[in-house]
Amino acid sequence: MSLPSGPSALAHGAILSPFTELRRLLDGIEPGHEEPIDLTIGEPREAMPPFVVDMIVEAAASFAKYPPIRGTEELRNAIAEWIAQRYGPVAAIDPGREVLPLNGSREGLFYAAFLAVGRKRVKGRPAILMCNPYYGAYIGAAMAVDAEPVFLNATEATGHLPDLDEIADDKALLDRTAAVYLCSPANPQGAVASPAYIGRALELARAHDFMLFFDECYSEIYSAEPPPGALQVAAATPERFDNLVVFNSLSKRSNLPGLRSGFCAGDAKFLQTFAEMRNLVAPQMPGPTQHASAAVWREEAHVIVNRQAYREKYDVCNIHLKGRYGHRRPAGGFFLWLDVINFGGSGEAAVTLWKYCGVKVLPGAFLAQVGRDGTNPGKEYVRLALVHDAVTVGKALERFVEVLA
Repeated sequence: MSLPSGPSALAHGAILSPFTELRRLLDGIEPGHEEPIDLTIGEPREAMPPFVVDMIVEAAASFAKYPPIRGTEELRNAIAEWIAQRYGPVAAIDPGREVLPLNGSREGLFYAAFLAVGRKRVKGRPAILMCNPYYGAYIGAAMAVDAEPVFLNATEATGHLPDLDEIADDKALLDRTAAVYLCSPANPQGAVASPAYIGRALELARAHDFMLFFDECYSEIYSAEPPPGALQVAAATPERFDNLVVFNSLSKRSNLPGLRSGFCAGDAKFLQTFAEMRNLVAPQMPGPTQHASAAVWREEAHVIVNRQAYREKYDVCNIHLKGRYGHRRPAGGFFLWLDVINFGGSGEAAVTLWKYCGVKVLPGAFLAQVGRDGTNPGKEYVRLALVHDAVTVGKALERFVEVLA
């Protein structure tokens, strides 16, 4: 069987969504179970905070006004308070200069590349480096600004985070690097960057004057210890937030992907220009959404309940997988990254699971590209999103193990 090896349309100047690739891969194949279970999309299904709709209604009159470009003072203050509470006083930010609400973190991750490329003069084509596997907004941004996307493989050998020392001596590359995208907890591997790792990334960013974009959208879903944040590490340096912008949202923390509410925080000078750019071209968060978002950032009880629900799903995974397929309890996030090389690799395994037990998973090869070492780090893996309830997750894993025994 000839199977796609990932969104390799890069060579032809186009990229396909991994979900489009999966639809094509499974086209015409009927699920092998009367009750299919879809574990592909990372769309949270736990309960959202019950007060959100009431807060939107409370501020409904603001639908008649243009939303504040930099966000309301209420929302900026709520985000700043959350950051200080989450990461400690050392990470306290100035809500007027160092935080900017976004209409979902994805648009911020995308648009930020335009300024990153514009702020740094380079010889030749600018480069944007990204963890590999990557989130689609990173590669979309690189293509939009005509930068060379450079894929930093994150494998088991590197702790499922890019090996920063592998690029540290490549001065020619770093001198033309406009931005580096990193994600912690990592999607899909669940790895968490240590303070030392974050500090090393900051050192490189400042030594070569590129922007470090840290995607922390899974920061509030973790198994044991809270993941350290890049703002927390940067605040303890003399340069403070220079060359750093962190992105987060309410999508995963609060089960509100449809609210399209996020923020970026960090380098004040960069954010000043970013706000002006967003004023020209970016979508603004509606007033009622900003009002509701402020309330959500100030409420932690639902986050604790949400985190416990995922811990129970982690427990279910431990019971059913028992170390099979390279499974380890993820330090953060809500994905499983399972090694299926003994079953033909990511595409073959995805077809087999759908065809014989009706479990739909995402081939890892579709979430990555061929990296600097000539390999696709996702080709041996499949990603499973633990978004269903624990019972359904258990059923899916029972079928998974039965078929790939």
